[in-house]
Amino acid sequence: MTDAAANIAVASWQVLCASAPYVIFGLLMSGVLKALIPDEFVTRHLGGNSAGAVVKASLLGVPLPLCSCGVVPVAASIRKQGAGPGPTTAFLISTPETGVDSIAITWALLDPVMTVVRPLAAFITATSAGLLVNLLPVEAPACEAPSGSCGCTACRGKPAVARPPLPRALADGIGYAFGPLLRDIGPYLLAGIAIAGLITWLIPDGFIERHLGSGIIPMLIMLMAGIPLYVCASASTPIIAALALKGLSPGAALVFLMAGPATNAATITVVASLLGRRVAAVYVSVIAVCALVMGMAVNAVYGWLALDISSWANGAHHNEGGMFSTLAAVILLGLIARAVARRS
Repeated sequence: MTDAAANIAVASWQVLCASAPYVIFGLLMSGVLKALIPDEFVTRHLGGNSAGAVVKASLLGVPLPLCSCGVVPVAASIRKQGAGPGPTTAFLISTPETGVDSIAITWALLDPVMTVVRPLAAFITATSAGLLVNLLPVEAPACEAPSGSCGCTACRGKPAVARPPLPRALADGIGYAFGPLLRDIGPYLLAGIAIAGLITWLIPDGFIERHLGSGIIPMLIMLMAGIPLYVCASASTPIIAALALKGLSPGAALVFLMAGPATNAATITVVASLLGRRVAAVYVSVIAVCALVMGMAVNAVYGWLALDISSWANGAHHNEGGMFSTLAAVILLGLIARAVARRS
């Protein structure tokens, strides 16, 4: 038992060291984006219900660092200020599925192809859902602007304030990234890394590929696992990296990376209350269908590029990475502990 715990801890530490520099970089970029793209910009540019507004909402959501419950109050705000159901739906999908922080971790733990495919898939899924929602008849929602559906800090609304000068905005943005944002995603990220260590120790290499193959079955399993669970985009990446090294195909991995962060029981309920049950049905259905279609397409791309589908991820092959990665891991742990300790 002691040896097992030690092996899991070592595997988890290796994943943490491999990802920590990129997590810190992603958080820094999240703070810069927070400063450069203020909340009022989001609400001002997503009005109406046109196809252009849907595309703009999808594009705007891709880099923003918000989890699937943290995006809800922002979506409620833009809906209340005139955004149509289509753009609101697109924003609700593209924002939690990816972000600058999760893109950085994807680069660290997976590979360049998935780093590009992941935000592209989020954009395509969000745009498809938004355009379909635009075709639905308007449905009176149960409530206009629900408050947060979970306990994360981002769900606590704040009154509008005057825009500060850029240096102050940058300081506030970085403070947000290493404060409330890290407080929200940090524990989930560490849990994901611990699960990755457990998977590395528990499941033999190639197990998934030998027993489930690389077709539609593992994709359906990942879809059924991802839809009801709450797992943020950053935390899902180390889990998928560990599963990939056990034989999970890139397509099945992408299915979980799309479905897990964008859907969970609480968010689906809030979408139904904010936009109506028909929109909620489209929301879940489009995510599921796009995830499966794009999963199959990704498997085809990896085959076309002649990449070894059983060892496409490289994150868990990292060793501790030397002094720099070890120092980054220690700093990240300290930052997470500091952020959690300051929870109000």
